[in-house]
Amino acid sequence: MLELCNQSVKNYLMVMSIFSFLACQPNSGQTPQKKSISEPLKFRVEPAPEWTDLFYRKSGWFGADGVFSIPLDGVDNYVEGKEVLLIFSDTYIGEVVDNKPAPGDTMVNNSVAIFNSSEVIPENLHFVVNQDAAGRPVSFFQPRGQATNGQYFWLGDGFVNKDMDDRLYLFAYHIEKTGPNVFDFKEVDVSLLSLPAGSRPPFKNYQQIGTPLHISIPEMGEGNLGAGILVNTRWAQVPHPDGFVYVYGCIGVDKNLVAARVRPIDFENFDQWDYWNGIEWSKDIHELKPITRAVSNELSVTPLEDGRFLLVFQVLGISDKVGIMIGASPVGPFSEIQEIYRTPEIEEGLLPYNAKAHPALSKPGELLISYNTITFDFWNDIKKDAHIYRPRFIKMIFEEEIKL
Repeated sequence: MLELCNQSVKNYLMVMSIFSFLACQPNSGQTPQKKSISEPLKFRVEPAPEWTDLFYRKSGWFGADGVFSIPLDGVDNYVEGKEVLLIFSDTYIGEVVDNKPAPGDTMVNNSVAIFNSSEVIPENLHFVVNQDAAGRPVSFFQPRGQATNGQYFWLGDGFVNKDMDDRLYLFAYHIEKTGPNVFDFKEVDVSLLSLPAGSRPPFKNYQQIGTPLHISIPEMGEGNLGAGILVNTRWAQVPHPDGFVYVYGCIGVDKNLVAARVRPIDFENFDQWDYWNGIEWSKDIHELKPITRAVSNELSVTPLEDGRFLLVFQVLGISDKVGIMIGASPVGPFSEIQEIYRTPEIEEGLLPYNAKAHPALSKPGELLISYNTITFDFWNDIKKDAHIYRPRFIKMIFEEEIKL
């Protein structure tokens, strides 16, 4: 509703007539009419074997999960030759012989790779594993402080913040093992890792910042923010920027999607963060309410040129279904779940999880999506087949002109 305030009716009518005139002009430059979330995207989904094959490896890095992609220029779109950082959590290192890990393999809790070309070939994807003084594989990032003994880091999403001197920010979950099985762990906290502009492996110079972003709300459950990041700023070159960075979380057994936002200049100042309470933005993190449910612990939200937002995730976190929802804003409302792909690895007894999109790796007219695989009896199964634990890729191919 327009407020006339102290304007005269005459001025108001004049302004409205100007707007009406501009709206009728074919080259007025106005934002196209936003489509409804019920209006479907037109696309087909295909496997992306050229990407999946890059992660079928027999020496050095041969398995991991995570695979967030972070364009190091701060712009999450496709440009030939763009340098994109890929970050992983638990990572297997060693040699693979006859499809099995050779004696001496080891696991570190995080690793990285850098892709810096348009051609999807092994020579253009460089895996990097940190090493200690004795040359043994170790994690790049490890919790610091006396209270973190026995913990290790799994990595959430990240981005390059051009309003903070091009610093690289990564979310890092504090993990504690609670038993011998693959799902015997808990996430007890989340830190923010801040790295200077131009940081490259081995990332010796990083700051660990404590956060209030570990959430425990009785009606939702427990979890962390950092499952996905949307940089909705002008310098990120998104279609309709509002100047905020949105940070998402997947909370509780219902896999509730929650969101926070902050201006990028205030990213380290948690007093300036806002949290979506289902109606409006609040300063109180305990007022968070679910935007939707049944998402995964890693996910992505991608802005579309038509003003909508594409949420990509694994339905219910671990399942044979990659799903999407279309949102009217970064916090919805979102459409019903559309299941776009059934992962064939389920027939092999593998558990697919944590689907997400990678716009900076996606050629025009496409959206590259990854998911990971694991098993319930992982510690024994990996000894029989070294290749069960790695990213797999598919792509949405749009049948209409879509700009990400």
